[in-house]
Amino acid sequence: MTTKDGRRAPGALEANVMAALWAAEGPLTAADVQREIGGELAYNTVQTILIRLHEKAVVERRKEGRGHVYWPVQDAATAAAHQMRSALTDRTDRQAVLQQFAASLDESDAAVLRALLAGTERKRRS
Repeated sequence: MTTKDGRRAPGALEANVMAALWAAEGPLTAADVQREIGGELAYNTVQTILIRLHEKAVVERRKEGRGHVYWPVQDAATAAAHQMRSALTDRTDRQAVLQQFAASLDESDAAVLRALLAGTERKRRS
């Protein structure tokens, strides 16, 4: 995830750290996360990202040994759904945003969405 000038895209480091935490079987230390994302980042950078994610209430932590272990507050699917809902919050053009999103889906994703919406509609009528 880099920009045209070779720099990391905004949020790319946080996304990499979260991906490592979501893939883990349990809580990870900063060193564990560093190892999981390839070790190219300095330990202090990984630790700073984890602290920022904790301050944003995206991850939890507990003291273990001389440091902390971290784990995500939500699973990846729930976090993505939250981001999608946030994109609609306070938008006057919600329909246009939803229309653009729906138009951008490939046919298999559109079919899944239609099935999910149909199931939700059936539950409302029950």
